Amino acid sequence: MNNFKKLCVHTITTKPWSIEVAMDKYVEAGISGITVWRQWLEGHDISKVGDQLRERNLEIVSTCRGGFFPAKTQPEIDTAIEDNKLAVREAAELGAPMVVLVCGAVPGQPLPDSRKQIADGIAACLPLAEELNVKLAIEPLHPMYADDRSAINTMAQANDVCDHLDHPLVGIAADVYHIWWDPDLETQIKLTGEKDRLFAFHICDWMTPTTDLLNDRGLMGEGCIDIPSIRKMVEASGFKGFNEVEIFSNRWWERDQDEFLAAIKTAYLNNS
Repeated sequence: MNNFKKLCVHTITTKPWSIEVAMDKYVEAGISGITVWRQWLEGHDISKVGDQLRERNLEIVSTCRGGFFPAKTQPEIDTAIEDNKLAVREAAELGAPMVVLVCGAVPGQPLPDSRKQIADGIAACLPLAEELNVKLAIEPLHPMYADDRSAINTMAQANDVCDHLDHPLVGIAADVYHIWWDPDLETQIKLTGEKDRLFAFHICDWMTPTTDLLNDRGLMGEGCIDIPSIRKMVEASGFKGFNEVEIFSNRWWERDQDEFLAAIKTAYLNNS
């Protein structure tokens, strides 16, 4: 029995490794899936990287990330849309079924304005996404990031955008780091599943105390998130995809990455 058939690791998790090293290390560790962050594709023949991943029987779960749609000027908005179209083309070239969107925000700009720009930006990318059959997964971010990283901060807000766009290629990437605190979480996960728009599930943990709001995420079980309960909600909603380990951690990046990957596997079995 393969205990890791639903385990995916993001390349950002093992940040010190190149894409070439990461793919070999993941296969050696028995990991089944990979989410490729776009900076790992820079300077590479993207289709060739996709071939290399498939040759190793690594399932390409998604690419990360698009988004950052809001801006104060139209030229900046247009630039963001073009970058997101590029992300869609890169995903298709790699053979990834989905791009994860960190939607963006602008300090000082009203959040409703940013949310409208996000919805409009995604809409502008949909014709290309349709042509290339690439899903767009909105990832709600914790409210601490509402100033400059995302104006979409709850599953409910992400569902509102999905309702507005009403397109089968637009859904949600649920990351426990960002949604674990939400009192409406179970209801929203159930709703997301009923509408067949739960596209991705990301796992890590919230350290207490945290030393860095971005780069001090923990291994599953190191922190305070009840990951098994959230995973049960997700699975009860009908989700059958991968459990994607996405850990930003200066602490872990400074350590031997083989040791880190082994710790991820143990934590995955014991705490998720």
